[in-house]
Amino acid sequence: MGMTVKKIIYYVIKLRSRIFLPFVVLYILAAAYVALFIEPKTFESYLTSVYWVLTTLATVGFGDYAPVTDFGKAFTIVLYITGIGLVSLFIGKVIDSIYLIEKFKVGGKMKYTGKNHIILIGWSDKSKSAIDEIFKSDESMDIVMIDNLEKAPMVDERLFYVRGDATDEETLFRANLPKAKGVIIFADQITQDNYATKDPLLVDGKTLLVATAITSIEEKTNTSIHVTAEVINQRHIRLFERVKVDEFIPTQEMISHAAVRSLFSHGVTHMYSELMSTQYEEAMYEIPKQDEWRTYRDAFIALLNKGATLVADRGDLHINQRLDERIPDDAQLFVICDKETLSQLNSKTFY
Repeated sequence: MGMTVKKIIYYVIKLRSRIFLPFVVLYILAAAYVALFIEPKTFESYLTSVYWVLTTLATVGFGDYAPVTDFGKAFTIVLYITGIGLVSLFIGKVIDSIYLIEKFKVGGKMKYTGKNHIILIGWSDKSKSAIDEIFKSDESMDIVMIDNLEKAPMVDERLFYVRGDATDEETLFRANLPKAKGVIIFADQITQDNYATKDPLLVDGKTLLVATAITSIEEKTNTSIHVTAEVINQRHIRLFERVKVDEFIPTQEMISHAAVRSLFSHGVTHMYSELMSTQYEEAMYEIPKQDEWRTYRDAFIALLNKGATLVADRGDLHINQRLDERIPDDAQLFVICDKETLSQLNSKTFY
């Protein structure tokens, strides 16, 4: 019996919230009609009477229109008593709605409806640095962060937070995955802190599950999204063969390799820093292939004369050993240069 009463009360409260806005609109329209009926000479048209009711309820009172009959003045008093309280409730409802929307947004409970955004999965110092880098690279790019934190880890008008498990397709759909430009999966920070030293498979296993969920959505929606994943143990990369991961973030083993090489070739870490850090003027960029470039040698010489060094085609870093080979039509060329040179290379009038 008690539960039934609670359900009825809950239903009444919910129903009241739904009909409140229509009731306010109907109240204003009805009051305007009554005002026009009482004093047709004062208000002249229905639109004028609506205008007068709104200014009265808002307590603005411009004074350009006012009732002149006793009946009209009595109606105005009734309008003051009933209407102003109603408007106050309406304003309170609007403020509550704005607060609720902001609470839902900060709490990650709202769905992102934009497109061509970047999705970052897993909050950590690495993802924070990635956010800063994206903001610097593209001033119009939105970022959607997916994690299980109680509220958004940072606040920015271009950062949208979705709270949930990234292995759950519903969470990925709330991040509008099918319309995303790309996804970066960072290794689970909590799991990594607790277990990585004992069993990195637990960390990479979580990443694999996320990649599997992304692949499933791509197949269902017939879309293709660029996916980059952080894998703790390089040997686990083979486990990702059945899912679509386009690139892998440099692993701890790669970093260890660079550290060892620095002992045999002093200064090698400075080279890695120049390539991977934004604090230096030069970095690695992708450039379009030009029609006049038939071989890698043609491209290498032309770019060198412009201040850029051709270093790779996709993941192939050995093109310097086959300069006389023809450049394929689907080549993806990378150079090392500064941003000013890159801008010139991408300019149609440069060549």
